[in-house]
Amino acid sequence: MLSCYLFLTGIKDTIITDCRKSEVWKVRPSLIREPVLEMKAIYFMTPTAKCVEALIADFKPKPKYKAAYVYFTDYCPDELFNNMKLYCAKYIRVCKEINISFMPQEAQVFTCDNPEAFQSIYSPHCQDKKKKTLETLADQLVTLCDSVSKLITHLCPQGKTQAQLLIVERGFDPVSPILHELTYQAMAYDLIDIQSDTYKYKSKDGAEKQALLNEDDMLWVKLRHKHIAEVSEQIPKMVKEISANKKQPDGKITISNLAQMMKKMPSFRKQLTEKTVHLQLAEDCMKHFSNNVEKLCKAEQDLAVGLDVDGQKVKDPMRTLLPVLLHPYSTHDKIRAVLLYIFSLNGTTDENLSKLIQHVKIEDQREFILNWKELGVPIITSSSIFNRKPPRRDRSQEEKYNLSRWTPVIKDVMEDAVENKLDTREWPHQSECPAAWNGSGAVSARQKHKASAQDERRTGSRLIIFVIGGITYSEMRSAYEVTQAVKSCEVIIGSSHILTPTSLLDDIKVLSKGPMEVFTIDERSNA
Repeated sequence: MLSCYLFLTGIKDTIITDCRKSEVWKVRPSLIREPVLEMKAIYFMTPTAKCVEALIADFKPKPKYKAAYVYFTDYCPDELFNNMKLYCAKYIRVCKEINISFMPQEAQVFTCDNPEAFQSIYSPHCQDKKKKTLETLADQLVTLCDSVSKLITHLCPQGKTQAQLLIVERGFDPVSPILHELTYQAMAYDLIDIQSDTYKYKSKDGAEKQALLNEDDMLWVKLRHKHIAEVSEQIPKMVKEISANKKQPDGKITISNLAQMMKKMPSFRKQLTEKTVHLQLAEDCMKHFSNNVEKLCKAEQDLAVGLDVDGQKVKDPMRTLLPVLLHPYSTHDKIRAVLLYIFSLNGTTDENLSKLIQHVKIEDQREFILNWKELGVPIITSSSIFNRKPPRRDRSQEEKYNLSRWTPVIKDVMEDAVENKLDTREWPHQSECPAAWNGSGAVSARQKHKASAQDERRTGSRLIIFVIGGITYSEMRSAYEVTQAVKSCEVIIGSSHILTPTSLLDDIKVLSKGPMEVFTIDERSNA
């Protein structure tokens, strides 16, 4: 399988190869540093005025290093390049544009690391920034495509393999970012306070602990796209397998039991620690589920799908919403339910909206709902001409859990693209799909697990999806699911940033604020 991390490996090799041609070199962080005149320094940076000025400061008026090896993540504007050349030319041994101005997040996920793009693109007060922001994202996307092209060429020297790029914006599917998701990764990032992919928790003895949820945690990678019901069942089984190997007494697996097992089995400490983290995280998720989320999910799913669990059409969405409004759920949860109700109707009347806002008691926070219009999402019935919902695939036979019936719209797009079924009216600018796809749809389980299936995808075609305005964890999961279901195409998904329901609602709320008001709010939240 193609991994975005391979891109970084190539970059690292390029830099190290250049530097090893010389006798001495050193990588240093961009902080206040003492001069080390016998050393050569590597500068891996974005081509911005701030970065170039910092580089110049290291060599003006006196050099801090013997020489500099400069690597830009993107094209360096002439003005910056000439300024750097003016002051540092005699010290620069290598200056290259690497073309990797994006952040690999997972094996098939990347971002442009630019959550501020949401405000710049959608806020009516930031129209002066919109064009520049879109141009920057486009430049970053070009470097992604260039990296994919180079990697494909490296993997497939025998012939040309094509890729297709599809670009959508956040308003195309307002439902997926608002629903409570019950797959492990999406659920955890929605309900638990996970910052910078770091999960913080307390051990049984009260000690503060933390775990990084990334590609290095193989258990996380294995479980993150599974339903929480499966995760809660599988982790205890894994622990019991370890305890059985060590002839530990059988019984209910708890955090306390795991702590005792680690003391008795030091050789298994790493495996048990890894499972302890996920047993704790899964338990945290299930506490939220039992307290509030379970009851919310049925109403949310009915509103999102438009059908109840028996497949009957929801004729009166208000009857579905009302129990949520009458229950003492949090204001945020009620806002999410109200939004799903409005989305299900493709907009509501001014009168009805006012009543809903009063019922949820958000008269002074109505921007949570009204500002969706800036994304082109109909809130008031007559506010948008784009009121036709695209037809959805019938997935009734795929549904395994009653509370997880919704499928992100982007998964339909991915499957239609791979099967050459994209509607030309919806996608008028699409290029011809790669012939290598051959309209491949789902494959049998036997085909999926062939030893050659992974190699086939590595050398096959790529479908790159870019979502302007943020992607959800459920949409990221969709990329992996579609990749697993086809023989010769890998789906890579990216965006300006990754969002959660809370972060998106916060961003939506401030869209109508002026720049100074947004600044004040951000300052307060960071205090």
